[in-house]
Amino acid sequence: MSTNSVDRPLQPGDRAPNVVLDAISREGKIALDDFRGRSPLLIGLFRGLHCPFCRRHVSAMAQLNSALKEKGIECLAVVKTPVERARLYFRYHPLPNLISASDPEGASHRAFGLPILELTENETEWPHKLGMDAVMTMRIDLPRELPVPMNPAAAGDFLEKKDPYEMTAADQQIIIAGHMPLIGEFLLDREGTVRWSFTEAEDGGQNLCRAPSPEELMSAASQVALQ
Repeated sequence: MSTNSVDRPLQPGDRAPNVVLDAISREGKIALDDFRGRSPLLIGLFRGLHCPFCRRHVSAMAQLNSALKEKGIECLAVVKTPVERARLYFRYHPLPNLISASDPEGASHRAFGLPILELTENETEWPHKLGMDAVMTMRIDLPRELPVPMNPAAAGDFLEKKDPYEMTAADQQIIIAGHMPLIGEFLLDREGTVRWSFTEAEDGGQNLCRAPSPEELMSAASQVALQ
C-alpha cells in the first residue's frame, strides 16, 4: 500500500488520508474510506503488541468502545504487528468488540504524520531524537499499574514482567534498532476530518508512553457526535 507522508502529526481541521490495512478481527481489508460518510471514527495508531504500553492503550480503547458506539462513533485500533502474529495474540487475549488492523510497514503512521523517534545517548531534538539522559529524568505515573512513577524504560520493564509478551521472529522484523515510532489517537468526523487528537509527539515528550484520559476522550467524542 502506498500513502503520502506528512511532516507533522495531523491536527484538527486536517483531512485524514485513506489507508487500507489487513483486518485482524476478521478476514479481508479495512479502509478508512469504509467509515467516511457513515460514522465518525476514533483511530488509534500503536507501535505494536510487543509494546507493553500499547497493549494497555488498545485495551483502554476496547473498554470505551461501547460508550463511543452509543454516540455513533466507531473505533479502530491499528498495530504495527504482522497480521498473523496479531491474530494469534488476540485469539488468547480477545477483544471481540474492537475492530483492529495490522500495519507492520507503518504506512498509517506516516500518513498521519507520526514521526519515528531516534534514541540517542545524549542528544535530544524532539520529536525526532531523544537522549537516554533525558529518558532517565522522565516519569510515567500509572497509579493502577506502577507502584511509583518511573522513567519510561523502567516502567516498560516493570509492565513487561507483569504482563509478559513472547517475542517472535515476526515481532523482531518490525523493530528498528535504536528507534521508536511515536503513537497517537485521532478522532475523525463523518467526512474524515480530524476533530481531536492526542499524540506522543505533542508537548515536548510529556505524552510519551501515555494515553488520553477517558474523560478527555469522551468529552471530545461528545462534541463530534453533535456535529
